[in-house]
Amino acid sequence: MPVSGSWATPGNMTRVARRAEELGYHEVWTFQRLLYPQGHPMGPVYRSVHDPVVTLAYLAGVTSRIRLGVAVLNMPFASPALTAKQLATLQAVSGGRLDVGLGLGWLREEFVASGVPFELRGRRGEEFVHLLRRLWAEDVVEHRGEFYRLPPVHQDPKPLTPPPILLGGGAEPALRRAGRLADGWISASREDLDGIDQKIYIVKEAAREAGRDPGGLRFVTRCVTRVRPSDGPGRTPMTGSFEEIRRDVDRLEAKGVTDVFHDLNFDPEIGSPDADPVESMRRAEAALEALAP
Repeated sequence: MPVSGSWATPGNMTRVARRAEELGYHEVWTFQRLLYPQGHPMGPVYRSVHDPVVTLAYLAGVTSRIRLGVAVLNMPFASPALTAKQLATLQAVSGGRLDVGLGLGWLREEFVASGVPFELRGRRGEEFVHLLRRLWAEDVVEHRGEFYRLPPVHQDPKPLTPPPILLGGGAEPALRRAGRLADGWISASREDLDGIDQKIYIVKEAAREAGRDPGGLRFVTRCVTRVRPSDGPGRTPMTGSFEEIRRDVDRLEAKGVTDVFHDLNFDPEIGSPDADPVESMRRAEAALEALAP
């Protein structure tokens, strides 16, 4: 979805989501960037980003079939109770179309702004996921954990069907956490796509060790898709002509990836605050047509 840069307007969001739905895409995706530290070198794609949950709520009202995903919400930036309430409501107003990607965060300034320590993010995340699922399922929830506390409380209305939880992270502990706890794993924008099958293997092994069926897990890959004239051999995966990009998607499927989404926000010629929004939409709509499933 257009969520970053000059092309990220409500009108363009509606155009892309509705056209994707018409073309048979399974899902549209958003991402989170809470803030951009002054002088940070992370790049223009992160400079101006809409909130993903509000964006998906808006898109729920202008679409009817296509699923709505976020890759990812960083768990430390909000309480489990607030996140559970927002996502349960989004699941309701979308008619059960939500997929929830959750992560731990990596930008220290966002932790400072959120009043949360950077350390022990993995353990905090495990407790967070545990509480989310309890709040969506149990009548009365009481919790006294390492990071979060709840007195005996109700949180209603509960989602008729809890949204799937997909976990991000590329380090081995994060991969194993996804296999033990989640409904799937989401790769990062900087993922080495040539070696992604090795990480999928770790997630599946962790699921097996936890007594879970690895065949039921989803493996979602954010592809930093850049449409360019072909460079021939040695090109970066997902950068090239439409034909080359479609072949790259087939190779990812062969490696065990179940879901691919094309994130044009990460092309600085499209997702930058300085990009021409008219040209960005022209290119995006051409990609929607050419890369349709």
